[in-house]
Amino acid sequence: MKIYYTDTFSIPLPENHSFPKSKYYLLRRRIEESQIAPSVDLKIPRPATYEEIVRVHDPTYIDRLQNGELSDKEIRRVGLPWSPEIVRRARYSAGATIEACRAALAEGIAVNLGGGTHHAFSDHGQGYCWLNDTVIAARTMQFEGLAAKIWIIDCDVHQGNGTAAIVKNDPTIFTFSIHGKNNFPYHKETSDLDIELADGTDDAAYLNAIEKGLAACMQNFKADLAIYLAGADPYRDDRFGRLAITKEGLAQRDHLVLRHLINAGLPTAVTMAGGYAPNVQDTVDIHFQSVLAALESKS
Repeated sequence: MKIYYTDTFSIPLPENHSFPKSKYYLLRRRIEESQIAPSVDLKIPRPATYEEIVRVHDPTYIDRLQNGELSDKEIRRVGLPWSPEIVRRARYSAGATIEACRAALAEGIAVNLGGGTHHAFSDHGQGYCWLNDTVIAARTMQFEGLAAKIWIIDCDVHQGNGTAAIVKNDPTIFTFSIHGKNNFPYHKETSDLDIELADGTDDAAYLNAIEKGLAACMQNFKADLAIYLAGADPYRDDRFGRLAITKEGLAQRDHLVLRHLINAGLPTAVTMAGGYAPNVQDTVDIHFQSVLAALESKS
């Protein structure tokens, strides 16, 4: 199974910044040191090209992003300091999702150890997200004639608002977001299917809601490719989660989602999306579970 990583491209951040950049390297190291290492092919992707990016994002925004011309307000909305290095990393992260989609279409399933930057809108960034890798990858697959209809399953604890807004009038991309009702973003966009969860939702209620959501999506949309955002932030100890999902519940979620997709014959690209546990190893544990579930679904 092909796994794409981008942690070798640095993200300059102030000390004690809330964004857990170490999780990406730690996750790759966990894979390299684990029993699954011989079964996976770890690869650095190529970066997303300008042409691929501007199929989704406003060219003026992208030019200003690349040239360091964003206002302080625009940068604060993202919550990450601008630098040439962080733009490069965003391009490689989007490239990793493109490559994961391409590999999934050829081999059934593939993984990006980053990605899931679903708060980026067409003309601005938000919530740690500069570029919307999910939609960039989806539109690239469509442009190349590799997939006509694409299903985005977003299980990050925060609504994929940027994704929903970008593809709102696109009948070829179906968005399903299951997220905390009272969580960021406080102004929600409209996905094709939104399931909002109350604070403190537990494993049983969470898994039941996902099961019903997947069934409803299957009835209403026939796809050629799925992109699954396997967020670690529904975890009960996550700083930004507000739900009460255990690690075991999140592992069950991954198996549930992937079983539905594989049984439907859908090639699937898996991205990690968010995860902000105070102990970064908890986030790494959850992301590693998602990688294991992907590998097991392939066999």
